[in-house]
Amino acid sequence: MELKVKAVYDPGFLPMVKYVDEYASDVQKAEHQKIAISVVRNQGYTHTLKMDAFKDGVADERNCKVVERIVKTFLWVYGGYKIIISGSKVIYDAIAKAYAKGGARDFDNGFMSGVYERPFEVQYIENVDDAPESHESANPVGRHLDGCRIGFDAGGSDVKVSAVIDGESVYSEEIVWHPKTQTDPSYHFNGIRNAMLKAAEKMPRVDGIGVSSAGVYIDNRAMVASLFIKLSEEDKIKCQNIYLDVAKTIGKDIPIEVANDGDVTALAGAMDLNDNCVLGIAMGTSEAGGYVDQNGNITGWLNELAFVPVDMNPDAMVDEWSGDVGCGVKYFSQDSVIKLCPAAGIELDDSLTLAEKLKYVQNLHAAGDPRTPGIYETIGVYFGYQIAYYAKFYDIRHVLIMGRVTSGQGGQLLLQKAQEVLNTEYPELAKKIQLHIPDENSRRVGQSVAAASLPVIKK
Repeated sequence: MELKVKAVYDPGFLPMVKYVDEYASDVQKAEHQKIAISVVRNQGYTHTLKMDAFKDGVADERNCKVVERIVKTFLWVYGGYKIIISGSKVIYDAIAKAYAKGGARDFDNGFMSGVYERPFEVQYIENVDDAPESHESANPVGRHLDGCRIGFDAGGSDVKVSAVIDGESVYSEEIVWHPKTQTDPSYHFNGIRNAMLKAAEKMPRVDGIGVSSAGVYIDNRAMVASLFIKLSEEDKIKCQNIYLDVAKTIGKDIPIEVANDGDVTALAGAMDLNDNCVLGIAMGTSEAGGYVDQNGNITGWLNELAFVPVDMNPDAMVDEWSGDVGCGVKYFSQDSVIKLCPAAGIELDDSLTLAEKLKYVQNLHAAGDPRTPGIYETIGVYFGYQIAYYAKFYDIRHVLIMGRVTSGQGGQLLLQKAQEVLNTEYPELAKKIQLHIPDENSRRVGQSVAAASLPVIKK
């Protein structure tokens, strides 16, 4: 498999998109069959892909390898507590084994069952024509600017709260807090409530509350959130409804919408660009994602891109959390910069934190060190190919990249290399997709207004 644009510091890089495309091409040259892959999430929302695979018995190992990677992509892009494989018992058996409790994808099993509060399962349907049809949420979320609204953006070190009247921010404040070190859930509740009350005081009434918060939110409930990392398991469960509970103290029956901060970032970008089909990627301590669809809506998908496969090289770096190899967290985060340093000939002090190691490399780059451009160029190559892979699952017109890895000159170099990959390998996508690095200050202001726009106000 030949790459037209090389990853200078990672010669073994085997892009997921190239591997899948080569597989699809080879399938057409051999005996093949139709299969379907489905994932089911909350409220029965379903996403189904029908595709050609080698006929059972022709290339079973290759079939199972590719389908498993696509299943994993489905789970972390769309979310789901149930996988349905239709049309191939051989592939079903392999997927059921991998995603069983205690199997190779035990992490995925446990995470999804926790998020959706349902036992994780893998189901087989013999006839591919009986596979469930895709069924997605059609409810518009965001871009509602009428009335008096509170916009709340919860970060790990500060919260930003805004009072927004008919789309105009009349008050905005950043308030320092330390949720990740607190063991008492009343700290979180009071911090959120007090900030919202400050915004409420600046308006004649509160018609709606929109919240942007890191984590996984299902039906406005915090299913996984790093803000509550120090709480006991019992208190974490109590905090699942924390935003709903706070809203009740602000006023009776005030509509509230809670969304992942990545989705709200994408929404803010879409509002700024006055366009839709926006994929936002944050490259920081991990890789975070968010998406606004062709109708300008937040989809309710999981968009946890840190666990989406990027690299099919079996010797790729292992993600310590999930135990899997070749996934986004090791390619689009500070981990990626650090892992490429040995190839660049850069020695890092082991006593430094990960953030300090990243800063050290950024300082070298700013000082003109000739070894550092190859790091950002390699990440740019990763990203260009991965955009082409993401485009198989998202309808994309704009990609926004942000986060500490993209700050400074390195971010521009990364973006240029990603654009080179698209121009060279995927010219049709290059014509369709625009890459952007938004201004941090305008993004932060836009974030709170976008959050405020989430709920629909009942007339």
